[in-house]
Amino acid sequence: MQQRIVFHVDFDYFFAQCEELRNPELKTKPVVVCVFSDRGGDSGAIATSNYLARRYGVKSGMPIKFAKRKMEDVPEAVFLPTDFDYYSEISENAMNLIRKYADIFEYVGRDEAYLDVTKRTEGSFSNAAHLAQQLKNTIRSNTKLSSTVGVSTNKIVSKIASDFKKPDGLTVVEPGKIEHFLDPLPIKVIPGIGKKSEERFNEMKLQTIYDLKKVDVFSLNSMFGRKVGTYIYNAARGIDDEPVSPRADPIQYSRIITLKQDSKDFDFLSKDLEQLCVDVHDAIVKDSIVFKSVGIQFVQEDLSNRTKSRMLKNPTSSLEELKKTALQLLRESLEDQRLLIRRLGVRVSDFSEVAGQVDITRFF
Repeated sequence: MQQRIVFHVDFDYFFAQCEELRNPELKTKPVVVCVFSDRGGDSGAIATSNYLARRYGVKSGMPIKFAKRKMEDVPEAVFLPTDFDYYSEISENAMNLIRKYADIFEYVGRDEAYLDVTKRTEGSFSNAAHLAQQLKNTIRSNTKLSSTVGVSTNKIVSKIASDFKKPDGLTVVEPGKIEHFLDPLPIKVIPGIGKKSEERFNEMKLQTIYDLKKVDVFSLNSMFGRKVGTYIYNAARGIDDEPVSPRADPIQYSRIITLKQDSKDFDFLSKDLEQLCVDVHDAIVKDSIVFKSVGIQFVQEDLSNRTKSRMLKNPTSSLEELKKTALQLLRESLEDQRLLIRRLGVRVSDFSEVAGQVDITRFF
């Protein structure tokens, strides 16, 4: 029986890296990507930051106000709103490349995926290391994205390995070296170990995975419940039998483009919007899907986002209905549009299946 080999691929500081691709001048500056709330001002949290910003202590999940306070003496620091459709576009291009390297491909999120490569590497970790480097090179040459790859016999060790040497790293953990790799690492590297769990282990004077292995499974079960306790016990030993599985269906189909010129003219925008509708409709027809919600999105000249959507009375797969609704949304949105529009997108959601099996491996 061949030794199972699993890759975990992770794009480095993904949202911030996408912003650097869009504007290369940002590469020399601390970049912080923010999820602004509807309350206005600096209300909201940090989505991610590049490594220059992280040197100042800016971390994901931190309130924007705190992050700005840490960077108040850094005038070159840049705070940007999230642009998820743009990130999804870049992710989709990269994921389509990654998929070609896998026997089994599992999409996890915009910036990460698992690959089972057992067959194509013939169970050889030497072949796997070579394949992982080829994959990283392909991603960089085609999308300019930096990525980190972890390689091991299972998902959990591969995920820990992909976080071991960032950015632009490659860590291969062969079967006989799993214990040697995991033991000195802090407990918090185990996926799912949150701040409260980490504090609990600190109170027990447990710092490393080696320390954690001294706690028996029954004690862990009493602390965290049987399911979580058993997971932690196995994870500390690099045990994980969960297979790499194809990802779940998406919650929406969308297309977004950068306009040839910034504009808020209906006639100019409507031509691109109609073509976007055609592109989305082609995918819908291919996958035998009907939808009930239509939305449009603007990325404005200041990189902020506007969206507008409408729920239809009945599910449909009609291109004419899609175009008609999208153009209505466009016309209504432009009535109070002050800023020029840089990127334009359309999306459909709230799906039903017409007939047969749905194959939507190309969409997120």
